[in-house]
Amino acid sequence: MSQILELIEPLRAECIQCTNCKLSATRTNVVFGEGNPESPLMIIGEGPGATEDATGRPFVGRAGKMLDEALTAAGMSRKHVFICNIVKCRACNVEGTKFINRPPEPDEITACTSWLVKQVEIIKPLVILCVGAPSAKFIIKKNFKMTVERGIAFPTPYAECAIAALHPAYILRRMSLTDDGGKSLLFADVEAARKKVIELRRKNEG
Repeated sequence: MSQILELIEPLRAECIQCTNCKLSATRTNVVFGEGNPESPLMIIGEGPGATEDATGRPFVGRAGKMLDEALTAAGMSRKHVFICNIVKCRACNVEGTKFINRPPEPDEITACTSWLVKQVEIIKPLVILCVGAPSAKFIIKKNFKMTVERGIAFPTPYAECAIAALHPAYILRRMSLTDDGGKSLLFADVEAARKKVIELRRKNEG
């Protein structure tokens, strides 16, 4: 077992027991992350939704299918990357018998980002692909503007380079018969992240 696997599995075991914020009271599963922790490419979203909470897996359902398509188009799959979220538990309000998704609150994000930072410290990715604005605002900079800065490579304390992409859920909401909603941009940004990994590897090896 590699040193990374020796470190990441105990962290996973600790994380799934977390009660650091109130989201632990309503979750079904902690969504720690999945894929290859030895990968130079890490994909980070905002947080799990209903399907992710039910399965314990990140980016499943329709949004996950689109991300998988983007990875496939770039010649990759989930086994080639590590996928996780800033927040590891579903943020939701309970209304009667219904659980309604909501954005994570600042205290919930603060409580959870220690897990993400530990993941990054263990995995040491060359490139991080931030999926959605909340991820980009944490990894790249607080005032990140997705409309003008997506697809641009930024230096970051968490990796040599970070690139932001539109979230598949946002794209799905905007898609129509005449507009791909930004799907082509997502595909381009995943491919850009793959190429950046290759570029940095060659530079570091040279």
